Amino acid sequence: MPTIKERPILFSGDMVRAVLAGAKTQTRRIIKPQPDVTEERLRELDAWIDGFTLSQQVDGAWQHGFIDAQCPYGEPGDLLWVQEEWVTDSSQDGKDPASFAKWPVRYLADGQVRACGALHGNANGQPRSANTMPRWASHILLEITDVRVEQLQDISEADAIAEGCVAEPCDHKRQSCEDIGCYGPTAAGAFHWLWNQLKGPDSWNANPWVWVIEFKRVEG
Repeated sequence: MPTIKERPILFSGDMVRAVLAGAKTQTRRIIKPQPDVTEERLRELDAWIDGFTLSQQVDGAWQHGFIDAQCPYGEPGDLLWVQEEWVTDSSQDGKDPASFAKWPVRYLADGQVRACGALHGNANGQPRSANTMPRWASHILLEITDVRVEQLQDISEADAIAEGCVAEPCDHKRQSCEDIGCYGPTAAGAFHWLWNQLKGPDSWNANPWVWVIEFKRVEG
């Protein structure tokens, strides 16, 4: 029987809220390093079929013509524990170091407070970045249900919704979306905007190959 593994995964506050609401069941992460995807190279690998590339998973490793690697986030059945921005509540008396372990953890995405039994210190109530969150402080656990690879701009409207994005009407008049650089009134457009906000203004246009990780929340 395969061993279930746990790995950390970072989420922004907006995405944490979407996960907690049940609106986010997918995440896309850039494949590093980016593969060699020229037509010449794909033909050398016998992975070019009428302009499309071959994609399959073999023994847990991806064979996408040019990708021969394990997804670093795991495979179906593995678990992901969410790292998010957090703070230790400083409302209790901190003069006695022994009381540190009694201070609860507060999650900045939604304000939830959770007691913990670990000696974590106080940090004077200052917010802590997501990548500093240890396993014991995480309160969201996800089970991977599927992993695949695709290029970023291939995202469908349904998948953009599964990313936690919501279609919103354009608020401009007389000018087209193209004229003013609007991303359009779709969930895919909202995802385009979100990706650029998180990764930088030219990141969408780079159209990188990404791991598409589908998941469900493990309650309790």
